[in-house]
Amino acid sequence: MLHFSLAGAPCAGRSHFRPLLLLLLFAAAASACSPTFNWREVRAEGAPLLALMPCKPESAVRSVPLGGTPTALHMQSCDAGGLTFAVAWAELGDAARAPEALAQWRAAALAAIRLDASLALDPKTQWPAKVHGAAVANGLAAQGSTHDNRPVQMRAVYFSRGSQIFQGALYGAQLPEAEVTTFFDGLRLP
Repeated sequence: MLHFSLAGAPCAGRSHFRPLLLLLLFAAAASACSPTFNWREVRAEGAPLLALMPCKPESAVRSVPLGGTPTALHMQSCDAGGLTFAVAWAELGDAARAPEALAQWRAAALAAIRLDASLALDPKTQWPAKVHGAAVANGLAAQGSTHDNRPVQMRAVYFSRGSQIFQGALYGAQLPEAEVTTFFDGLRLP
């Protein structure tokens, strides 16, 4: 007969039991932990955008002025590992408005991190972004500060398809290259 006891007298088969017990305890502890970045595919409701997000995003819609016209901006974002991951999109109703609206959006993103909006055109803030399914993608990277003066880095990509415009953005004190690559490589318009 085999006894399962951790204290007291030695049990028959104990030499085989201890490694098994340790393995089971380790497995239980590992299953109770969740990874910092639990990547999953997210589909933007009402738009053809697919994104990889490291956490379950929250959704919101708000009206913003793009080209002087109030426009519903749809957003999904989540925080993981001290980083904020966000995707956003809007329907303009006219594809001809997309370039101007994207330029305004880039300028507004810089203003949000307390930088001069004119830096949106500065070659130092550009990065070679690509989004599968988008004819053109404009990357923007900058370091600014939050509303409470903490340093923040931002990397974003702006793109369009027809009359829909899109943004993928990542914010944090530091932007680890592995998360930057995974997030931006996961953006696509099927």
